[in-house]
Amino acid sequence: MKIRYSKKLKQAMTLTEVVIAILIVVIGAAGLMSCFGYSFKVIQQVRENQRATQIILEKAETLRLYSWDQVNTSGFIPSTFTATYDGDATTTNYSGTVYYGDVSIVNFPYATSYQDKMKALNLTLHWTSLGITRNRSLTTYIAKDGIQNYVY
Repeated sequence: MKIRYSKKLKQAMTLTEVVIAILIVVIGAAGLMSCFGYSFKVIQQVRENQRATQIILEKAETLRLYSWDQVNTSGFIPSTFTATYDGDATTTNYSGTVYYGDVSIVNFPYATSYQDKMKALNLTLHWTSLGITRNRSLTTYIAKDGIQNYVY
């Protein structure tokens, strides 16, 4: 038994079919490239947010090491600081993300019975990335005798 193919299957593609096939491939490639570009931008934002969190926590843990007298001494703790994405880089010739921080230590805002034995620590960090200013902040409390005396 012989199978016969029609002449239509043996014919070459027309120019219109080739152009439409190329157009479909180009649209798919453009969509794929835009997905890559968007994902790189999101990864950069996540890295910057993570670095901001690390900087705030590093500063808060450093301030926890100070004594009660040092915390209450005016000017002992600087009110502003600068950090970079790369901790070894200098801020003068650095081309990456530069973080600017503010530190404020205020009286404990809630209970008046031990207001002289506690302080509120406010840390704020801001940086500019991709033309957008971003902010992160942290508020924690510092106790004169340590937090355990108030919890237990």
